[in-house]
Amino acid sequence: MAEENEVENEYNPIADLVQHSLDQDYNNASKVFGDIMSVKLNDVMDQEQVKLASQVYNGSSEEDEDDQLELDLGNEEQPDDDTAEDDEEIDDEEIDDEEDEEIDDEEDEEKTS
Repeated sequence: MAEENEVENEYNPIADLVQHSLDQDYNNASKVFGDIMSVKLNDVMDQEQVKLASQVYNGSSEEDEDDQLELDLGNEEQPDDDTAEDDEEIDDEEIDDEEDEEIDDEEDEEKTS
């Protein structure tokens, strides 16, 4: 029950922003919007400050902080069109190589004759 009272007493600036906008009270809506953006910007700046302090004093690098798992979204199941084109190019090269070998063999036979 105490938790419900805390939720009800919690101030929601976005609700005020929407209400001021609906009431066409744009001066107050603008003020509330500025306050919301200031709070969000300060939060981001504080996070970056902590991150920078951690890098300076703990010797951790930025790369260590940004390590994230890369998800495999199943791209291996669907063949790429580029792969098929590469296979065709390889087949063309093999055919060209075979023709070159045949020509070389014919030239060698003519020289020995």
